[in-house]
Amino acid sequence: MSLVDLEQRVRDDLAALDHGKPSWVRPRDGVYDVVIVGGGQSGLGAAFGLMRERISNILVIDENPAGYEGPWDTYARMITLRTPKTITSIDLGVPSLTFRAYWEARAGKAAWEEIDKIPRRDWMAYLRWYRGVLDLPVRNETKLVRVEPLEGGVHRLHVTGAGAPEGGILLARKVVLATGIQGGGEWHVPGFIRASLPASRYAHTSEPIDFAALRGARIGILGGGASAFDNAQHALSEGVAEVHVFLRRAEMPRVNPIRFMEASGLVGRFTGLDDAGKYAVMESFLRRNQPPTNDTFGRAAAYPGFTLHLGEPWESVREEGEGVVVETPRGAYPFDFLILSTGLLTDVKLRPELADVADDILRWADRYDAPADLANPLIDAHPYLGPGFEMMGRDVAAEARVHGLFAFNYSALISLGLSAAALSGLKYAVPRLVEGIARQIFLDDREQILGDYHAYAELEFVQDLSAEEARA
Repeated sequence: MSLVDLEQRVRDDLAALDHGKPSWVRPRDGVYDVVIVGGGQSGLGAAFGLMRERISNILVIDENPAGYEGPWDTYARMITLRTPKTITSIDLGVPSLTFRAYWEARAGKAAWEEIDKIPRRDWMAYLRWYRGVLDLPVRNETKLVRVEPLEGGVHRLHVTGAGAPEGGILLARKVVLATGIQGGGEWHVPGFIRASLPASRYAHTSEPIDFAALRGARIGILGGGASAFDNAQHALSEGVAEVHVFLRRAEMPRVNPIRFMEASGLVGRFTGLDDAGKYAVMESFLRRNQPPTNDTFGRAAAYPGFTLHLGEPWESVREEGEGVVVETPRGAYPFDFLILSTGLLTDVKLRPELADVADDILRWADRYDAPADLANPLIDAHPYLGPGFEMMGRDVAAEARVHGLFAFNYSALISLGLSAAALSGLKYAVPRLVEGIARQIFLDDREQILGDYHAYAELEFVQDLSAEEARA
């Protein structure tokens, strides 16, 4: 089967599912029913899910050029995805839309058996294909800069970029922030590094890095998560002479809790836990960290320039001559450049586009007082979301202002588990989001819908019966 054949199969499958029927939502002139911010895997999956639900007056916006949404062809530097290749996600149960169907159409069934994990760039190629075959309404080079709540359940979105409409305004009843791992806060750079070094001396793993300019250089990487080793092996493959990875922990993380969560039902059923159960699971999850894959670590360690420093936190950094010196409890190390695999902070107050509503948004700290041995201020700062990823207000007035906002990004982690920005969870997350949006739209319009229902008088039975037939 070729890709052309597969695309026809997709169209046939969707036709069999009665996909593409008219929307049930009454239109409002000049107002989108839903605007999805972010055209990566989560945003595309959300758009398809809404169209399956017959909510079609939607728009996806993304600040990046077409085909470069998300991390896969920008800052991600792993060779393959970390998740098992068999996990399904944004296909939403349509077999012809799975990555496996796409891969086999491109390379054959035997090629599927040969791969262990999905190659990163092939995943991005699949997302481009998915967007095209479904004809999803994506507007690229359009960046959201401000969400302004208006009266009447509408949000005014201030946008910029080459794809922005004249005047830079979009109106939407519902706004889905499908903004990935960093979409609920920001990538974290430790304060002592910001205070001690100019930005030219370091980069976070989420940033563009000119590795060609670093050939022959000596690099220090702070952090022991999976992205640290992704960057280590990539840097060495690009000709960097030495890479030193520093962990505060005395031992490498070895257990990946995601594998248990995928196999045990915890990903799909996490929302059935009470607040205490959710908090305890996610405190453990964040404390454990995610180890690198064996192949990624092995690829990095195979280079003679690779060194691993366990139990060696950075105490200070300083510029010295043409480079940087890192001080640890065991000594001083000179480097030409630093890479920071230091994760992210989740806090809606860090998001400039949410400045108008950040103080209105309910957080975990507002709803749950964790036991002292589990309390974690990083968890407490997360938004406390409803079952459909909807943001909730801290009081009645705040609820009115945030009504219609959905956090379909990593900030949903505590409320809904591995879901919106995790490939393992999208199979469950997209239907929850779609149900949440559809339910909210229906309840917003219930008076009009129910009024129309009670007034409904369109004849369905139109047979003209004779008097004899009527008596019978």
